[in-house]
Amino acid sequence: MPRPGANISFPKPNFKEMIPVLKRLSGYLLQRKGLLLLVIIMVAASSALALLGPYLVGMAIDEYIVKKDEAGLVSLLVFLGATYIFYSVAMFLQNYWMAGIAQETVYQLRTELFEHMHKLPLSFFDRRRHGELMSRVTNDIENVSSTLNSSVIQIVSSVLTLTGAVVVMIWLSPILTGITLLIVPLMYIGMKWITSRTRVQFKEQQRHLGELNGFIEEAISSQHIVKMFSQEERINNEFMERNERLKKAGFWAQTYSGFIPKLMNVLNNLSFAAIALAGGLLALNGMVTIGVIVIFAEYARQFTRPLNDLANQFNTLLSAIAGAERVFEIMDTEVEEEKLDRYQRIKQIRGDIEFRDVSFSYETGKPILKRIHFSAQAGDMIALVGPTGSGKTTIVNLLSRFYDPDSGVITIDGHDSTKLSRFDLRRHMAFVLQDTFLFEGTVRENIRYGRLDATDEEVVEAAKSANAHTFISRLPDGYDTVLQHEGSGISQGQKQLLAIARAILADPSILLLDEATSSIDTITEMHIQEALDRLMKGRTSVVIAHRLNTIQRADQILVLEQGEIIERGSHEDLLEKKGYYYQLNQSSSSSLSSAQ
Repeated sequence: MPRPGANISFPKPNFKEMIPVLKRLSGYLLQRKGLLLLVIIMVAASSALALLGPYLVGMAIDEYIVKKDEAGLVSLLVFLGATYIFYSVAMFLQNYWMAGIAQETVYQLRTELFEHMHKLPLSFFDRRRHGELMSRVTNDIENVSSTLNSSVIQIVSSVLTLTGAVVVMIWLSPILTGITLLIVPLMYIGMKWITSRTRVQFKEQQRHLGELNGFIEEAISSQHIVKMFSQEERINNEFMERNERLKKAGFWAQTYSGFIPKLMNVLNNLSFAAIALAGGLLALNGMVTIGVIVIFAEYARQFTRPLNDLANQFNTLLSAIAGAERVFEIMDTEVEEEKLDRYQRIKQIRGDIEFRDVSFSYETGKPILKRIHFSAQAGDMIALVGPTGSGKTTIVNLLSRFYDPDSGVITIDGHDSTKLSRFDLRRHMAFVLQDTFLFEGTVRENIRYGRLDATDEEVVEAAKSANAHTFISRLPDGYDTVLQHEGSGISQGQKQLLAIARAILADPSILLLDEATSSIDTITEMHIQEALDRLMKGRTSVVIAHRLNTIQRADQILVLEQGEIIERGSHEDLLEKKGYYYQLNQSSSSSLSSAQ
């Protein structure tokens, strides 16, 4: 492990960047002004009572112990006991109320972040690891929560205690006050050195934690591939590398922040020694009393403790700001649809589709689609054929407005799709994809995801139309059988049938099928094809398929290569041309014959 500071650049904290984040967090807190005001009142009360205690002890020495006034001493001790009882009550109330404020604030922040993420375009998720995003929703917000629970109270309490202590100390002895304040420049120099190194390390720690979470999520979700290719050792080595980076960032963050209490202890002891020495000399000369020295000794500790708390909270605050910056970065990302009134609302869709000279690229300078042009009437079946990477799935993504074209126009029923509400558009579409995703829940709930207000009878009818009712009935609890993570426990074909049932229940005007029958055995494919035939009847369908027998009845087949349509027509027309589609069909027939 390198020595502290070796090969590491530590920029100074950028307060211009921190202030907007703090203002934004304050905005959430100020939504609970009433309760926050009560907390501040309790903090002020507890700070005043904390200062009153040492003062009463000094009075007891000078006024009652030295003068041997037992009755007065007993009365003062009773008052001192009541002071500390009220101090404890004020501390309890401020912590109790602040915990409620912090949890409500973080609840609101987490809710807004989660809702905002559902409004973000797919391109946002394509560029980021899911585990890293999960880290922002959980770890970073929890970091903010911990800070709000402690920092607000500590900062206000420390400022009030410092102010009160200095005022009383000056009133009692300006000379001893000056001696006590000598530690402030030393503390400033030490804190400046420490804090210039901690912020960047806390930010690095949060970044490495997010990356590690993303890697873990990816490694766990791909365990079958890891084991299939015996890559456990490589995965473990990658994990160790990332874990090592997180350990080093966390080590330096905690090490530098750990200097703060050590520095405070040293300065506190120096201050106490200076007060004891100077106070003793002043007492010998009759300039202060023994009680005043006792008060100053206690106030010196109360003076350095708030400074210590402020220093610690500053580090905690830096860590929370690092987390809040990552949270706000997502919340500031432009959503798909900010204002519905910007878009044309549609209640019904017939299903007429047209692509006019549409071009698109995921990355600038790397076109995926080049001047695509085709049209389909309501109820038509359009099939997309071509090698991997030719742009088939991209056409589906553009049609459903997961992305918008770089140039050209896509129309739905004659309306420019970019001027239509995504919500309205997708409400009239249904998707059956190659990789079916099922949520953890019952079979009934997974089918009903297509239309949440559907009755149980409608769910069953949709399952029957999808040829799924038979296998569902054989499950342990039928439609109430709980499916585990991503539908584990049922076959891929059964998952597809549930996806088709979900689509049937949605009753869409436009149906989008992306390799819906791939990786399925022949018998299951027959059941799925029957279900798809029922589903596509009377609906505009856009079908992506490598198995050509599933698209032979298409009204129009588009053959794509490198983002361009190189052939188009019916199955018979394309076979007569004896071009790319003809060769693809011949290869498919040969493969089928070999398999038989």
